[in-house]
Amino acid sequence: MHMAFKAIPWLLLAQLLLQILKINAKVPAIFVFGDSSVDAGNNNQISTVLKSNFEPYGRDFFGGQPTGRFSNGRIPPDFIAEAFGVKPTIPAYLDPKYNIAEFATGVCFASAGTGYDNATSDVLSVIPLWKELENYKEYQKQLRAFLGDERANWVLSEALYLMSIGTNDFLENYYVVPGRSSHFSIEEYQHFLEGIAGNFITELYQLGARKISLGGLPPMGCLPLERTTNLFSRSDCVAEYNNVAKDFNKKLQGLVEKLNKELAGIRLVFSNPYDILLEMIEKPSSFGFKYAAVACCATGMFEMSYLCNEFNPLTCTDANEYVFWDSFHPTEKTNAIVADRVVKTTLAEFF
Repeated sequence: MHMAFKAIPWLLLAQLLLQILKINAKVPAIFVFGDSSVDAGNNNQISTVLKSNFEPYGRDFFGGQPTGRFSNGRIPPDFIAEAFGVKPTIPAYLDPKYNIAEFATGVCFASAGTGYDNATSDVLSVIPLWKELENYKEYQKQLRAFLGDERANWVLSEALYLMSIGTNDFLENYYVVPGRSSHFSIEEYQHFLEGIAGNFITELYQLGARKISLGGLPPMGCLPLERTTNLFSRSDCVAEYNNVAKDFNKKLQGLVEKLNKELAGIRLVFSNPYDILLEMIEKPSSFGFKYAAVACCATGMFEMSYLCNEFNPLTCTDANEYVFWDSFHPTEKTNAIVADRVVKTTLAEFF
């Protein structure tokens, strides 16, 4: 009798959720894979130095709380989820505050500092991409137990899958750690990563995913950290890194075209943040920004994660004046602009 009584709220919750899912029939849920550009706080729960679950991170988030998002507020998947009418934020899969009822309409598996390459995730001891996929498989079982096979399978096939990853493979691995650069030319390494991306998307497809957005690289040579270390060019953007990003994005675009032909029923799109971000960096005032070469946090030149902390008196008072929050990650305002552009262009076909 006691067990039956306990089960009633869950049954009511499941029924209510089914009604919500029917309302958002075109995109009933959003699933996120990738790195710190989209990590909602999974790194909080693992042993790594790359965390952001402390102030001033999250100071402009709901309630002014640090969540593990590498920004002063929300990140692109949050804005995308809101635009699709799903929910205002996407929770992290490893966050113990949430359960399957909340995950049923979307969840983030991303891990800050990771990359396509397993060797990239080893650099800062974060979750490798293959493990993100294993966590997703585990989640599928939980969802089927919660919603039932038929409804869960429908959610999984109609959901929107967001991928944003790759910057760390170059800036934290290839150009910094001896290993890959001694075995691969830069173009060979790009092909290597492209192969991993293709295999990952194919596995997602085999697990039921049909609506997938593959994110490209930003103008990574213009990140404040890279500009700070580019002393010989008076702190201009590092042209080599930007060219690598553009070349890799072309390869990813080609991969999208290839997989759309090979995988029956897939709707794979390429979301490229490069141009809109470069536009903000080159013409900040056009978007209401004052600063694009330095970040809001601390000196804005090299700080991120634990170097960006509440005790630094130099941190700016208004993050909306800055394109970048820390030396590697955009502000909430920037994230909102990028997400809006992606929603109105690449993702528009999913409405």
